[in-house]
Amino acid sequence: MSESPQAVDHPEVARPHLLYVAWGYPPCRGSGVYRAWATANAFVAAGWDVTVLTVPREVFTMSTGVDESLERTVDPAIEIVRVPFDSAAFENDLHRWSWLRATVPELWNVMNARREKRSFPESTYGSWRPALEEAALAVHRRHPVDLVLGTANPHVDFTPGLRLYKDHGIPYVMDYRDAWQLDVFSGARVSAANSDVARWEKELIDHAHAVWFVNEPILQWHAQLYPEAADRFRVVANGYDSAPEPGGASTGPGLVFGYLGTLSAAVPVDRLVEGWKAARARSDLLAASRIELWGHLNHVGTPNEAIARQLEHFAANDIAYCGPVPKHEVSQVYGRFDALLLVLGTGRYVTSGKVYEYAATGLPIVSVHDPRNAASDVLQDAPSWFPVSDINDTDAIADALIAAADAAQRQTTAERDAARGWAEQFQRARQLDPQIAALRAFVDNRSTTR
Repeated sequence: MSESPQAVDHPEVARPHLLYVAWGYPPCRGSGVYRAWATANAFVAAGWDVTVLTVPREVFTMSTGVDESLERTVDPAIEIVRVPFDSAAFENDLHRWSWLRATVPELWNVMNARREKRSFPESTYGSWRPALEEAALAVHRRHPVDLVLGTANPHVDFTPGLRLYKDHGIPYVMDYRDAWQLDVFSGARVSAANSDVARWEKELIDHAHAVWFVNEPILQWHAQLYPEAADRFRVVANGYDSAPEPGGASTGPGLVFGYLGTLSAAVPVDRLVEGWKAARARSDLLAASRIELWGHLNHVGTPNEAIARQLEHFAANDIAYCGPVPKHEVSQVYGRFDALLLVLGTGRYVTSGKVYEYAATGLPIVSVHDPRNAASDVLQDAPSWFPVSDINDTDAIADALIAAADAAQRQTTAERDAARGWAEQFQRARQLDPQIAALRAFVDNRSTTR
């Protein structure tokens, strides 16, 4: 584990206590875990006692997979309470399946979904609520909690905050890494206004001290749905944790274009491949270049079959899938690249945490995604950004790749350093520290006025 950062001295209150709720916490390697890891560590560095409620480690070995290198960087001052979690979705041992599940899976799935949603309207995770709330109450009894912060999804992570608020008047913050009622790809509302999900979300937001969102479009969508609570909404963007190693290391006749991130079904790799083939037919530089794809083939342990089927065709186009990357090796992998590929699913509300890390390299970035994605808002002033004008236009993708290749070949060290300097605004600490400071002032004031 990492060495604990120097705590900040606050004379008003001796180390307030944060209860942080995160289903996905190290050694989980799933979506959003870096935000959870960094947030808990940042509160410790700011002078808080932190207790984390999460699931047993073995849950991740059966679902998302694990990154033990990330787990070793959890601040040792954090107390981790692993709350028992039992979900059929992560039960892969057929010997433990019931007769009904094994013989009539369709009926069993319907019955199980109803059982899981009985406590909380969220498939797979809803049944965790009773154990999670009891664990929160137990933590509060032995070490009184000053603030609860839940990060979602899953959205059951928000329920301990509401429970401690109702029982003991403890304030809570909701951190939306994604959205519950909004499909960030289509922009559609996915729950009816009279649904259990809508009722739960309204009650949670009504009583929350603050609600965090990762970008302005998602915040504005929720502000329209809950105008009476909008003054408590905050954008707390993702960011990079440490600047990656400088890239541009290629010494051969061609360049290395790199992608680092999860290759989920939403990532339009097929569009990238078609554009790459077209670009290589038009550019001698790209004909001598290659693509390296790094990352898991899905957000969970099961590979994305659509991507896996394409792997056998990659070699003919000098595209290599290089596998997942542990946290401690991320910087070295960026050092292999001359230019970066930001390949994202389409959606006005999609940012991606990787966009900030990409910017921090100072390398040319090719945005292979819909121009309306929220990631475009982040990069619009980037010194070396090459957006695709139409994700469905192969020639437009080829144009961006060719332009980025030319820029990468010409880029000087001074230009790269300037781009890295521009990206310093996206350091994660710059997103989190002001919010943590505001929460500390609120907790201190609340303590002195009680």
